[in-house]
Amino acid sequence: MYYKVRVEDTVRIPPNKFGEDLDAVVNDLVQKTFEGTMRKKYGVIVVADNIESLGGGIVIHGDGAMYQKVAFDALTFKPDLQEVIDGVVCEIVEFGAFCHIGPLDALVHMSQIMNDYVEVDADSEVITGKEKKLVLKTGDPIRARVVAVSLNELSARESKIGLTMRQPSLGSHNWIYEQEEEKKESKPKKEKKKGNT
Repeated sequence: MYYKVRVEDTVRIPPNKFGEDLDAVVNDLVQKTFEGTMRKKYGVIVVADNIESLGGGIVIHGDGAMYQKVAFDALTFKPDLQEVIDGVVCEIVEFGAFCHIGPLDALVHMSQIMNDYVEVDADSEVITGKEKKLVLKTGDPIRARVVAVSLNELSARESKIGLTMRQPSLGSHNWIYEQEEEKKESKPKKEKKKGNT
C-alpha cells in the first residue's frame, strides 16, 4: 500500500557545498539520501517532496560538514499483512515465483501458487498446474494476498515478503478473467416474459 507521510530527519551537507544555494543543496541531498531507503515504520521511501530546512544547521568540530534538520513529504510503499495486491511475475525459480509489487519483490512459494500440484520449469520460466493445466510465466500480471512481511532497514532489496494466490479471485489475471467468463457462460439465460395486452 502506498502512503503519504511527513518525515523529519537530518542531512549532512559537505563543506564543498557551502556557498551554493542552500535550498537546492538540501533538496538534492534529501532526495539522494532518503529515496529508495527503507524505514520499518513507513516502508520504502519512493519519493521525497516539499522539502524544507528546520532551523539553522550545526557544524561539528573535526568534521567540517553542516548537519541540517529537514522535514519532507514522502510517498512510501509498505505491504501490510492480509493486503490484496497486484504485481508482475519477474522470475520463476525451482521453489516458486518472484513478483514485483511496487518497488519491492515478493515470493509466491510453489505451494501457494494454486490449488493444484505444480510443475516448475525454471529454464523456460513456466509453472504449470498438473490437473487444471493453469500456466504462470514471467511477465504475467498477478493478484495475491500478503501473508508474510519482514522489512530490512539496512537493505530494502533484502526484505522478505511472502504472497499466496490460493484463494478465490487470486492468481494470474488470465485465470481470474477466464473464471469470470466461464461463470457468465454457465449461467442460464432468463427468458423474457411477455406482458398481457
